[in-house]
Amino acid sequence: MTRKEKAMQSFLDGYNCAQCMMLAFEDMLTIDVDTALKIASPFGGGMGRLREVCGSVSGMFMVLGFIKGYHEPGDFDGKRELYEHIQELARRYEEANGSIICRELLGLNVKKEDATPEKRTEEYYKKRPCAEKIGSAAEILEEYLKELHLIA
Repeated sequence: MTRKEKAMQSFLDGYNCAQCMMLAFEDMLTIDVDTALKIASPFGGGMGRLREVCGSVSGMFMVLGFIKGYHEPGDFDGKRELYEHIQELARRYEEANGSIICRELLGLNVKKEDATPEKRTEEYYKKRPCAEKIGSAAEILEEYLKELHLIA
């Protein structure tokens, strides 16, 4: 199964967009999968259904943080380099999908919704482009990591 397929299938299995990215790139994480899933859990629905930055975009950023992140507060070069990578990933995602904002990707005009997640039904999956957006994020991140020679 490709990373894109794994990410998309994870969404169909019930994981949120950010968690799907963690699962698609779990072999590159420096922590166990359960912890990664917990860290990513608030980022679904554009951050807790606030419909802000898409969870798959946040997930891309988290994965890259595990791979290229800095940990020393004075590492300004590391911070700058990471932020350059993040901005490039966001640019590529927006170019491919039209936005990095959840509500815009879903065609919603509300900024904040009820905190209660929708039940994952057949109808839910029919009206949501999320699996495709997640697949796009996985492809973009995988291609970028190849360009950086971080994966084959």
